[in-house]
Amino acid sequence: MAARGLSTSVKESYTERMARTGRPVSPHVTVYRFPIVAISSITNRVTGVLLSVGVTGIGAATLMGLDAPALLQLIGSTPVAPIFKFAVAFPLTYHYAGGLRHIYWDKVPEAVTNEDVAKSSYLLFGGSGLVSLILAFVSF
Repeated sequence: MAARGLSTSVKESYTERMARTGRPVSPHVTVYRFPIVAISSITNRVTGVLLSVGVTGIGAATLMGLDAPALLQLIGSTPVAPIFKFAVAFPLTYHYAGGLRHIYWDKVPEAVTNEDVAKSSYLLFGGSGLVSLILAFVSF
C-alpha cells in the first residue's frame, strides 16, 4: 500500500508540473542580457585560447615542414588579407590590453568599481577594435 500522499505513478517532469499548476517555467540564461563585464571577461579568455591555438598550429605546421613565412606572404598578397590580419590583430590587441587592465587593477584596487569596470570594458572593446582595423589595413 502506498504511503499517504505519495503516488505510485511516474514522476512528472518540472516542465509538466509547472504547466499543470499554471506557474511559469524558470527562464533560461538566454532570456537575460549578459553584462558587458561578463562579455569582456569571456572575450579575454577566448582570445587567449585563440592565440595559443594559433601559435601552436603555426609551430606544429612549421615543424612538419611548412614554410610559414611563405604561406603568410601568400595570404598577405590576396584581396582578403585585411580579414586575416584583423583575425590576428583583434585577439592580440584585446588580450594584451585586457592584461594591462588587470595589472592596473592589481596596482589600484579602488579603481575596481562596477561603473569603472563597465566603462573600461566598453573602452577595451572599442580601442581593440579600432587598433585592429588600423592594423588590418596597414602594409608593412
